[in-house]
Amino acid sequence: MTEADYVVVGAGSAGCVIASRLAERGEKVTLIEAGRKDRSRFVRTPGMISIVHTVPQIKKRFDWGYYTVPQKHAADRKIPHTRGKVLGGSSSINGMLFVRGNRANYDGWANEGCEGWSYDDVLPSYKRLEDWEGGESDHRGSGGPIKVTQQRDVTDASLRFMDALAATTGAPLIDDYNGADQEGIGIFQQSASDGLRYSSSRGYLNGAAQLTVETGVTATRVVFSGNRAVGVEVLGKSGTRVIRAAKEIVLAAGVFGSPQLLMLSGIGPAEQLRDFGIRVRASLPVGKNLHDHLFVPMTFLMPSAIHRGTPRHFLSGMVQEATKGGSWFGRTVFEAAGFLRTSFASNVPDLQIHTLPWSYPTPNQDLPVRHKVDVRPALTIFPTLIYPQSRGDVRLASADPTAAPLIDPAYLSEPADADLLVEGIQLIREVMAHNDIAHEVHGEFAPGPSYLDETALRRELPRRIHSVYHPVGTCRMGTDERAVVDPQLKVLGVEGLRVADASIMPSITGGNTNAPAMMIGERCVELME
Repeated sequence: MTEADYVVVGAGSAGCVIASRLAERGEKVTLIEAGRKDRSRFVRTPGMISIVHTVPQIKKRFDWGYYTVPQKHAADRKIPHTRGKVLGGSSSINGMLFVRGNRANYDGWANEGCEGWSYDDVLPSYKRLEDWEGGESDHRGSGGPIKVTQQRDVTDASLRFMDALAATTGAPLIDDYNGADQEGIGIFQQSASDGLRYSSSRGYLNGAAQLTVETGVTATRVVFSGNRAVGVEVLGKSGTRVIRAAKEIVLAAGVFGSPQLLMLSGIGPAEQLRDFGIRVRASLPVGKNLHDHLFVPMTFLMPSAIHRGTPRHFLSGMVQEATKGGSWFGRTVFEAAGFLRTSFASNVPDLQIHTLPWSYPTPNQDLPVRHKVDVRPALTIFPTLIYPQSRGDVRLASADPTAAPLIDPAYLSEPADADLLVEGIQLIREVMAHNDIAHEVHGEFAPGPSYLDETALRRELPRRIHSVYHPVGTCRMGTDERAVVDPQLKVLGVEGLRVADASIMPSITGGNTNAPAMMIGERCVELME
């Protein structure tokens, strides 16, 4: 039986942060990861993201392979949910976009009872984790483990789009959406530098003497002595064993893994647990409050987008990056960012824009096959719903810890979500017809001219929406009956157990969620002092 001061389950965006920071204090820490090590070029080289996400034989090496249950309001589709099964978790296979969200997100958490989570509270955590190329300021940090840089050599297509978007909406062009004000149009920031992805594993797992990292082992349940968590049962090649924790256990297994492990351990909705013969230790709304960002890919044929989805183009990028460096293959594939207000907005931007100078699979990516894309130069623009009203849940499929949970985000179950996406699509069409860019657009490839009127577009929308892979909320932080953890991230009703990953978010942040997940890891360790 192995023993440590702390056991951290999940070496993902938050888990690597927590384990490393605790070890730096001199604590003996064991970090458990079900996936493999991250030494492969597929996860270390930024440009490999396209291959990892599109080639099924490679994807299954690094991805849990999750799918939703059939989505009632999305044409009964089973929508994939790519989640990293590798050191670094999803930070090792994501698009590397570094977005903190809006300061109002965190002030909102605090106003709902999550003391210690206002923007002013979490800002030091953000500054501690990042090494921003622009240097330290009131809002940015330098010298941290995660190098953050701005996308380089942006295509003319994205630059033209930015100008047209600003002219159409009146939104300002801004230098730093992670600075004083998020609202506006700018260039994406990335957790990448010098041709390398800065995942949480690369940034934080630096071989600390007090840290033991075990890969290829799956946590099956939390072990209790009375009401206190004292260990984690794990399944590996040598069978089942228990790793004991003298002080505390932290679950950082992600928005699907953490609630699943809690429920397998007897913490969750009592009726559901009893159905599977699991002893109820604490009846809590584990798995509820699941919500996620959605986008709709819109592809416009544009010669100035330059890139083409052909093997030859990818090979040339790989060779250039390997021999000279500084190529597009050493950076994120996304370029321009926008944070804008629709007619539904209150006090913050409620629509995010991504641009990608490539064609994109249409109408969706549901099937586990290598999708064919149009090889003509094209700019794909993603109007993105960042504050969904729809809420779903994660449930156990069985008491078997190796069985995938049932994932139901209930996409578009609230009509307001479809309303905002339709307005976002219409806005992008208006932008692409603006004089600043219209002469460069050779046509809308997707959704295409068959769906120009609103009635047709609304009918087609359920087939076109796609997850941005930002699910949150299933172990909600709070102080009311909806809470699973308190503002110290301690699981309610038991002792010695915390959850620290995107699952604790009461409500989703306004933008890509990887940076917030790493911040949650930093903040968790601060709360454990």
